[in-house]
Amino acid sequence: MTEFWSSLGFFIFGGIIGAIIGFLLTRRAFQKQLKENPPVTEKMIRAMYMQMGRKPSEAQIRQIMKTMKQQ
Repeated sequence: MTEFWSSLGFFIFGGIIGAIIGFLLTRRAFQKQLKENPPVTEKMIRAMYMQMGRKPSEAQIRQIMKTMKQQ
């Protein structure tokens, strides 16, 4: 009977350790992705408008940023 509880304890302990390691590795990968591929900035929106041949107003840029933050 003690083998059962010992096995169960090791199983639970291993699961907790695995979850912690998985969380840390996933967080590190996510932070790396954000560093390499930052989210869209106001400067990028201005560049897109300029490529389309338009001069964006500040109101347009703020509206696009607001829309992106809502999603």
